[in-house]
Amino acid sequence: MNESINLVKIHDYLWEIPKKGGMRVPGRVYATESMLKDIQKDKALEQVVNVAHLPGIQKYSIAMPDIHWGYGFPIGGVAAMDVEEGVISPGGVGYDINCGVRLMSTNLIEEEVRPKLRELVSELFYRVPSGVGSSGKIKLSKNDYKDLIKKGAKWAVEQGWGEAQDLERIEDYGTFPGANYDTISQKAFERGSDELGTLGSGNHFLEVDIVDEIKDLQVADDFGLFKDQVCVMIHCGSRGFGHQICTDYIDRMLSYMRREEINLPDKQLACAHIKSKEGRDYLSAFAAAVNYAWANRQIIMSFARESFYRIFKIGPRDLGGHLVYDISHNIAKFEEHKVNGEMKKVCVHRKGATRAFPKGHPLVPEIYRNVGQPVFIPGDMGRASFVLVGTEAALDETFGTSCHGAGRMLSRNEAVRRGKNRDLFSELERRGIILIARGKRTVLEEMPEAYKYVEDVCDVVHNAQIAKKVARLRPIGVVKG
Repeated sequence: MNESINLVKIHDYLWEIPKKGGMRVPGRVYATESMLKDIQKDKALEQVVNVAHLPGIQKYSIAMPDIHWGYGFPIGGVAAMDVEEGVISPGGVGYDINCGVRLMSTNLIEEEVRPKLRELVSELFYRVPSGVGSSGKIKLSKNDYKDLIKKGAKWAVEQGWGEAQDLERIEDYGTFPGANYDTISQKAFERGSDELGTLGSGNHFLEVDIVDEIKDLQVADDFGLFKDQVCVMIHCGSRGFGHQICTDYIDRMLSYMRREEINLPDKQLACAHIKSKEGRDYLSAFAAAVNYAWANRQIIMSFARESFYRIFKIGPRDLGGHLVYDISHNIAKFEEHKVNGEMKKVCVHRKGATRAFPKGHPLVPEIYRNVGQPVFIPGDMGRASFVLVGTEAALDETFGTSCHGAGRMLSRNEAVRRGKNRDLFSELERRGIILIARGKRTVLEEMPEAYKYVEDVCDVVHNAQIAKKVARLRPIGVVKG
């Protein structure tokens, strides 16, 4: 429990942890009072306090309503660092670098898809390998890697997986600058050599969803969404490639901290100054993993399109298959934000948190600049997910950030213990959801009750005005590792 952490109420959806000890800034937590009771069951609030000790941190150490315990930073943690004096921390990005969510719309409605739903989910499961150690049909050579880590999603489109217009609907247009082949270990290259076009395990998924409810008709129309529409949601990241890069640089940064005598309350906050060699090298390797993840999701979406073509005997015109948006939630970005009344360049760590920029912002792709950036908050495989749009308030309060999901309530082991006598496949099918997965354990780990109710999380985001609800989706088909 976190009884020793003092929480001061700012309003019904925001709480502050005052500075004490070595904290350089206060902590801030977006949650309702009832949600705090669950948040206080693990050490996530302690991690919010720990992050506030990092050199160069600006304004606040922030936690989103999906906050739960993670490596170093809490999942759902946000921290912006001064680029001159601040640090970069792999734990503030996460092991799965550029894990993110992509939403594809279609022209189809539920009644057209439901008769062949099981065939469709089976085809998606066949085409998209999933689970720990899964490998795909794409094998990367050294030259492939050099091109891929520079270009990201653009590389995938050039290879025939998707269309040029897809790139207009990806955060940063699907290419992150600064990748350097020489900053990446051979082991990382080996781990990623056959994992492009694969899902991974854990909370990663490929879903067939239905637009169940429209909350903002105008914005939904701008995003190309309508009631009863069939969509595909993809949640995955950089697989073993990014995981190994994170592992490699945590070790290097621990050595850097000892040499530079940086003392922090948790060694999992391993970091290096942004302008140090270790910091620059990490950012170069990190950029490569960001681009790998964008290419991965681009390829998976291409496989999903092909699955629809085959099962429904239709082509691109009939399917639609348009990318709504692709947004990252394990990321660090150099951005301009207002700090103490002045615009300042900072490095924003978003760990299990996602951009939520408003209309008119220059970093929103041009196609959505007049409406605002799409925000996706997936729930769990049995209930719902949400589409939202970014707001001005997010820029003022959270460095333009929203949460990225519902957030875990139960540890994976506890979920398995509670669900060991349940048949979740049959339970979900009775609710109209076809689930296919490689293993029963992953399904138990990811059972709906393991997560906070996404409606409650989205209510916090919406009512705190850091993102505005646009549409509610419900799953009808799920592929898991």
